Amino acid sequence: MKINEVEALVGVTKKNIRFYEEQGLLSPRRNSANGYRDYGAAEVDALRRIKLMRKLGVPIPEIHQMLSGARTVGDSMRRHLVTLERERKNLEQAAALCAALRDREVRLDTLDAEAILREMEELERTGTTFLDRQRQDIRYVGPALAAAVCVLLLGAMIALMCWSVAMDPGEAPPWPVLLLLMAAPAAVIVGVLLALVQRVREIGRGEMEDAKRY
Repeated sequence: MKINEVEALVGVTKKNIRFYEEQGLLSPRRNSANGYRDYGAAEVDALRRIKLMRKLGVPIPEIHQMLSGARTVGDSMRRHLVTLERERKNLEQAAALCAALRDREVRLDTLDAEAILREMEELERTGTTFLDRQRQDIRYVGPALAAAVCVLLLGAMIALMCWSVAMDPGEAPPWPVLLLLMAAPAAVIVGVLLALVQRVREIGRGEMEDAKRY
C-alpha cells in the first residue's frame, strides 16, 4: 500500500506517519521499482497500536520500548497512570485557582496579580505545573525572525541594484535583464512570506504538536 492508502485506512496523517518513521516506530519496505515506501499489513497493525497509545497520551520513547519488547503494555500503563494522576492534580489545582478568581468579580486592572503569582509559585514548589502561554508564544519568534532577516537581505539586494542603475544608467544592463535579476530575489521574498504564513497557521492549529502526540 501507498502512504495515502494507509492514511485513509488508519486515520493517521501522512505527516504523522513520516514522523513515526523518523522516530523508528515504523520501518516500511522500499519498492525496488520506484523507491516508494511500501506499507503492508504489519505496518498498518503497528500504526493502529501506535495511534491507540498516542491517543492515551503515552510518550514516543515508551511506545518504542513496548514495540521492541523491552516493556509490556502493563508495565507502561503503570508508569503512565502515575503521570496521568500528576496531571489530574495539576488540573484540579488550576481549576480551583480559576474558580477563586471567578468569584472575585474584579477588573483585571485592579487585580492583585503579585499575590496570586506568589500563591502559584508556592503551588509550583509542591509539584503543580501551570500552563505557560509565554513559552508557546515564543514559537512564533523563530520563524518570524528568520523570515525578516531573509526579506531584509533580499530587499537590500534589490535596492542595491536600483541604486547602481540610478548612479550609472549608461553601464546598466538592458531592462529585461535587469528586471529578471530583480525578479529572482523578489520571488524568493514572496516564497519566504508565504512559508511564514503557512508556518504561523501550523503553529496556531497546533499541527506540530499534533504530530508529536499522534
